[in-house]
Amino acid sequence: MDTPHPAAAAARKPKSDPTIWAVDDALWAELEPVLRVDKPRKKPGRPRRDDRAIFDGLIWLARTGSQWSELPSRFGPKSTVHARFSEWAASGALERAWAVLLRAYDHEIGLDWEWQAADGCIVKAPFGKKGDPARRRPRAETPPIGGNRAPSATS
Repeated sequence: MDTPHPAAAAARKPKSDPTIWAVDDALWAELEPVLRVDKPRKKPGRPRRDDRAIFDGLIWLARTGSQWSELPSRFGPKSTVHARFSEWAASGALERAWAVLLRAYDHEIGLDWEWQAADGCIVKAPFGKKGDPARRRPRAETPPIGGNRAPSATS
């Protein structure tokens, strides 16, 4: 039985996926100051949730294409993640974070800056419908109702 040459075996091994599922420590060191939004608290209460876990939750949502309601609890409450997403989007922090991620990816893997395109569509699937919609039967005529023989109060 022949054993394959190590170089040939390495050539057949699929490359690891360079896309991230969570932010590592080195990348977080670059992203943390970009995502930090210093705003005064409106009222006392629970301390602010960890930005890193919430950002990882946004990565999970983007990678899976899932709905907000499917977000695992390890990323924090769905309402908190959505609120932080909205906060970062409004402040421009997400745009700046995207620029940091593109620079890191370009440094690590390399980007072809000549041509780029992105496309996507997320549509909620209807519940309870299987196959062709059922054909509705035409309604039967409403049978005539006989007149009331009792005298009315107006006659």
